[in-house]
Amino acid sequence: MTTGVWLIGARGSVAVTSAVGAAALRAGLTEPFGSVTHLLDNPSLPAFGDLVFGGHDVVCVPLEKKVESLVAAGVMPARISHALGTEITALQDRIKPVPTAATQRETADLIAQDITKFRDEFGLDRVVVINVSSTEPVPAPHPAFDSLDALEDALSGQVLPSSALNAYAAFLAGCPFVDFTPSTGARLPALHEMALQRGLPYGGRDGKTGETLVKSVLAPMFAMRNLRVRTWAGTNLLGGGDGANLADPAANAAKAGSKQRVLAETLGYQPQGSSHIEFVDDIGDFKTAWDLITFTGFLGIGMRMEFSWHGCDSALAAPLVIDIARLTAAAHAAGRSGPLTELAFFFKDPIGDVPHALSEQWALLSRFARELADG
Repeated sequence: MTTGVWLIGARGSVAVTSAVGAAALRAGLTEPFGSVTHLLDNPSLPAFGDLVFGGHDVVCVPLEKKVESLVAAGVMPARISHALGTEITALQDRIKPVPTAATQRETADLIAQDITKFRDEFGLDRVVVINVSSTEPVPAPHPAFDSLDALEDALSGQVLPSSALNAYAAFLAGCPFVDFTPSTGARLPALHEMALQRGLPYGGRDGKTGETLVKSVLAPMFAMRNLRVRTWAGTNLLGGGDGANLADPAANAAKAGSKQRVLAETLGYQPQGSSHIEFVDDIGDFKTAWDLITFTGFLGIGMRMEFSWHGCDSALAAPLVIDIARLTAAAHAAGRSGPLTELAFFFKDPIGDVPHALSEQWALLSRFARELADG
């Protein structure tokens, strides 16, 4: 099942690491560490070698330069970039500038045309569109968001945030859409309606790669041991493009909000504290998180726990992007439409009424993979 992966923000660190990483897996240059679908061993999923990457980006930095910067930052081994020079050059040609037009309706048509041309040119069975671009502020409510008819009438203006416009365009092209960012994406009633009408699955949002991943393991421990969490406060230091984007207060607020959902929904209450995000240019594509947890045990005795996490954001995110593409393609092939709640394992702020404990999400994902394999 030859599958296209169309990335919104295709010249960014996560996108390039995903595309080059998939090529490295196909060539046998690396082990599939970090790949969840490798553990699932599901023959219904497209193979690593069956993935073809393309996408849109607003920037035009040559891909070779981007790869060089990732190597210099310690995100990608130099031997892999050297071995995949031909593949990197070919990928460069499959990344297009974001089209613009007078109205959002016309822009969506142009985006959909680019995706359709990509599918036809490479003879792909299907294309999964994944948003890995910069985080957007939360949009103000708008009547056009509530129904597809209202949205269609409003697209002569500028009503949709960019991520939602890309979701609309993906659905126009007959493609599933997944939001790996905290942006709006397909999470509007109008776009849900459109996905169901066209028989398309969608998923998201905000990839779970670091501090929140740890929270989704630790929070159930406190709940199951009946230890009352009083405070859970964290500080996240990010460099690179993601960190620079999150220096904007509105984007920062959207990201911080998605990071806190796991606590309230796992513990059943919201402890004091928040997740603070700060841009630190010097640490580049790496990120550091420090968390303080205070809790009450037997006889009212106060206790505390602290942890730190230091990881490479793109190296943590890239295998998940590949996993999501493989699972979403298989779900589309199986005739699934609407929200893919089974992908909650991958997200901080997953769609639907789903568990937030990582072990429960893993069970949900594993059952989903078995169902796809059984047809």
